[in-house]
Amino acid sequence: MKEAIAHLRSADPVLAEIIGRVGPFKMSYREPAFPSLARSIVFQQLNGKAALTIWNRLEEKTGAPVSAEAVLKLRMPTLRKIGLSRQKAGYLRDLARRAAAGEIDFRKLPSLPDEEVIALLTQVKGVGVWTAHMFLMFALQRPNVLPTGDYGIRAAMQRAYRLRKMPEAKRMHKIAKTWHPYCSIACWYLWRSLDQPAEKQAAAAAGAPLAIEV
Repeated sequence: MKEAIAHLRSADPVLAEIIGRVGPFKMSYREPAFPSLARSIVFQQLNGKAALTIWNRLEEKTGAPVSAEAVLKLRMPTLRKIGLSRQKAGYLRDLARRAAAGEIDFRKLPSLPDEEVIALLTQVKGVGVWTAHMFLMFALQRPNVLPTGDYGIRAAMQRAYRLRKMPEAKRMHKIAKTWHPYCSIACWYLWRSLDQPAEKQAAAAAGAPLAIEV
């Protein structure tokens, strides 16, 4: 990790300031298994507290860790009763069916390149590229993922690089070209930069070098 941080500091002065302000890298990881992807589906478009309540209810019904086989034993009324929308319950059951049938073998995912993991996971209903990117970063611990569809990363880039509007994918890739092969680490720092108090961010920005328009 020291090598990654040193690379990012030297490659990008804007990111170097953020790293110095945020402090040590402390990304939390999950197991690259069925429960991690199932949890991502449950948490989609919900605030953390509500999603966690639903997830805890699901664990109570299936046992922990949540398994594909246990999910398939739950009927739709039960899934609805614990708080899942009909659409999201369908997504969860589709993932469970594919995992139980061996279409998605979580044991093999660590050996696959990023592109193949994305292609495989996005076959599941309700799993888009953003969810696949999060699985790559937080479950498979891939170091070089740039989630261009993530609102937080776009907002952090706009603020840190003083852009007139939120960047689209092409601009994001251009900003991140010097970060490779450590885009995931850079993104963690961008997320954390949004947690900083407004006055601290303003003070840091006042003393930071002007970002290059890219």
